[in-house]
Amino acid sequence: MENQGQGLHARVLESLGPAITAGAYPPGSVLRTDELERRFDVSRTVIREAIRVLESMHLVESRRRVGVTVRPAEEWNVYDPQVIRWRLAGADRPRQLRSLTVLRSAVEPVAAGLAARLATAEQCEELTRHALGMVATSRGQQLAAYLVHDVAFHRVILRASGNEMFARLGDVVAEVLTGRTEHQVMFTDPDPAAVTLHVRVAEAVRERDAARAEALTREITAGAMAELDILAP
Repeated sequence: MENQGQGLHARVLESLGPAITAGAYPPGSVLRTDELERRFDVSRTVIREAIRVLESMHLVESRRRVGVTVRPAEEWNVYDPQVIRWRLAGADRPRQLRSLTVLRSAVEPVAAGLAARLATAEQCEELTRHALGMVATSRGQQLAAYLVHDVAFHRVILRASGNEMFARLGDVVAEVLTGRTEHQVMFTDPDPAAVTLHVRVAEAVRERDAARAEALTREITAGAMAELDILAP
């Protein structure tokens, strides 16, 4: 019964969340729980649980004698991976991808420079393994397999920086990379130059060359932005 309740709650959430982030419910719109119960044919408990999740994302707020009100976009928790996923699935995808790629451009090069100073031997090994995994899956339209290594590579860079704030952005970067793949905002095969850059970043980190690691990662993020200019203008 519990699993059924979780399934119902997820169904409500996966309908309301994307609708709110896509603007179907403008800021100030009031969501009435009784109407939602009828619409989704679920109990009030299920609706309340879904609303609690949306509240935790700052997409809505509950007010006594008013109901559940949609909050302005500037108040949303835009770093929440689920919010990112919903926004990438909507019509605002190009702007969202651009915004997230600018964030990556600001953070990842610095993180790579720190990683070159602080990465453990195990983290250096992880970086090399995933960079080589990217090479191995970069041809033959293996984008799903490539994505696994790409996400893991960037998570290691952020974690190896030794900065817990950067490390927490791992989920954000994972959603960006996943969204690009799932919504075909990538070439059929990854750019060979970008793949090579990842290998060189792993080498720079392993060799403790912070300046080179930072510069090479800046090239990676600049390339990602250039791809967006072509694929999601």
